Amino acid sequence: MGSTSYDEAVEALRKLLSEKASLQPVAAAKIEQITAQLKTTDGSSTTFDPVEKMKSGFIHFKKEKYDKNPSLYSELAKGQSPKFMVFACSDSRVCPSHVLNYHPGEAFVVRNVANMVPPYDKVKYAGVGSAIEYAVLHLKVEHIVVIGHSACGGIKGLMSFPFDGANSTDFIEDWVKIGLPAKAKVLAECGDLPFAEQCSVCEKEAVNLSLGNLLTYPFVRDGLVKKTLSLKGGYYDFVKGSFELWGLEFGLSPPLSV
Repeated sequence: MGSTSYDEAVEALRKLLSEKASLQPVAAAKIEQITAQLKTTDGSSTTFDPVEKMKSGFIHFKKEKYDKNPSLYSELAKGQSPKFMVFACSDSRVCPSHVLNYHPGEAFVVRNVANMVPPYDKVKYAGVGSAIEYAVLHLKVEHIVVIGHSACGGIKGLMSFPFDGANSTDFIEDWVKIGLPAKAKVLAECGDLPFAEQCSVCEKEAVNLSLGNLLTYPFVRDGLVKKTLSLKGGYYDFVKGSFELWGLEFGLSPPLSV
């Protein structure tokens, strides 16, 4: 039964209701019947219900995770002491807790377009700066990880926008231009590659740029000097199902691929 037929049937019932109030129970039953006919063979409705999605999602979480791990959640009620701070992209396909199997309390996560870490700036980037300060000085995280990923729309935008002053977006261009040094390096070293390959290279180069930007935060530098903090770059390729990890200890260490 198509949506047009459904709309027509419901409208006809509403008209009938307005004319004969005594038929309201019959009409209500008919609407339920029509709705049932719109169900797919597996029993799911053809219309996405966001409230039901969140409700069922929480019920599953409560039953399968929260209720089965009382000791974990009782400890989390007292506070948090994560070992990791993670910068990841807002892309819905690359949730770091899902990809790296972080459990609640293990990672302090910041997500934004293209997983950018801007340089230290109290005025322009107070949001990111406050997250880094809180993670390093108060939570005492031991590792900051910046994770890039394949097919990143933010990096594609960085590589595509002309940045000629005539912005076509309200926020995106001003944000991703944090990565302009990475773009410049990619164009200088890989200018002969196809655009898609340039974007792939930039997805990793932008991670290295963010690792460098982390060094502009005095408390990050202090943690590195005292060896209480490490910086790591990561790259998740969800097309190939692979993950790369590399470190920065005042220089790049050999990468690890999984």
